[in-house]
Amino acid sequence: MSELQSKQLLHLVFGGELENIGGTTFRDPGKLDIVGVFPNYATAEQAWRAKAQQTVDSAMTRYFIVHLHRYLDPT
Repeated sequence: MSELQSKQLLHLVFGGELENIGGTTFRDPGKLDIVGVFPNYATAEQAWRAKAQQTVDSAMTRYFIVHLHRYLDPT
C-alpha cells in the first residue's frame, strides 16, 4: 500500500434546515444533524446519499461533506 493510499483522509457529514433554498445558512445551528466522521470520501458519500435520500421531501434540508483532512493538514 502506498503512502497516499494509507493516509487517513477524514470527512465530516452534517446537515440541517437552511434559511433559504439557495444559501448555506442554517435556520437553527443548534439543531444540526451531525451524521459522523468517515475515514475516506467514499464512505462519507455513502452516508451523505443516505441522509439526502431520507430528507428528499424537505426542500429546505441539505447535507454537506466537509473535507476535514484539508484543515488538519493543509498541504
